[in-house]
Amino acid sequence: MLEVVNLNQKLDKATWKARRSHYQQRLYDLQWAAYDARVPTVIVFAGWDAAGKWTCVRMLTSRLDPRGFTVWPIRAARTHEQKRPWLWRFWNKLPNYGHIAIFDQSWYGRVIFEPVEHGLPEADVLRAYNDIVDFERLIALDGTIIVKFFLHISAKEQARRFKKIEADPLESWRLAPEDRERNRNYDRWLQVYEHMLERTDTSFGPWTIVEATSRWFMLDKVYRTLIASLEARLGELDVLPPAISEAEALQEESVLVEES
Repeated sequence: MLEVVNLNQKLDKATWKARRSHYQQRLYDLQWAAYDARVPTVIVFAGWDAAGKWTCVRMLTSRLDPRGFTVWPIRAARTHEQKRPWLWRFWNKLPNYGHIAIFDQSWYGRVIFEPVEHGLPEADVLRAYNDIVDFERLIALDGTIIVKFFLHISAKEQARRFKKIEADPLESWRLAPEDRERNRNYDRWLQVYEHMLERTDTSFGPWTIVEATSRWFMLDKVYRTLIASLEARLGELDVLPPAISEAEALQEESVLVEES
């Protein structure tokens, strides 16, 4: 799956900037329509280190109403969390009806990092896959929109980005020894990701593979996918807000700039 993805997909910055206002205004309108309809949304970002997950999160949230979303950067379970069923901490982070929860990493760490780096037994890994599918099926049946993005870059591109981060005194702290180790073992991790995508790609929680070599192409695809997912559900409920033109979106943006 990942090996045949065309990572040379590109979009020029000027085209992205011309579309950005329209995307942001449309997502803002959809956020409020989902809020009024009490439809929750879960957005999951996974993928390679330095692929651009936080770039996507920052851009998506830059024009949303902050009262209606929460961003959850997920790390290893804390001591008190390890004393409970492993999905407990994620149940507690699900959004209220009408709200949005954005996960940088997520419950997928259980089947990605824990088997490789912490020796999680195979039986527990298989059980975790079933738990994940059941978990997502349950929240989907409860009305949650699930949008999952896997940001994909090549080993060469990842190494290039690591060097750039390392050379910046204000950014170098972000690099950990395990990041470089994963790059050196890129092919092994590629198999882990492939297996994860195959086991957890479902009709109610589909994965979207995002070619992330070009930042502008990546952002464009993330916006288009998320907007399409929200429009599809809100259209089914007959609460879809009217579309706006790019000119109207630019006008809205100019008003926001003047007010700020």
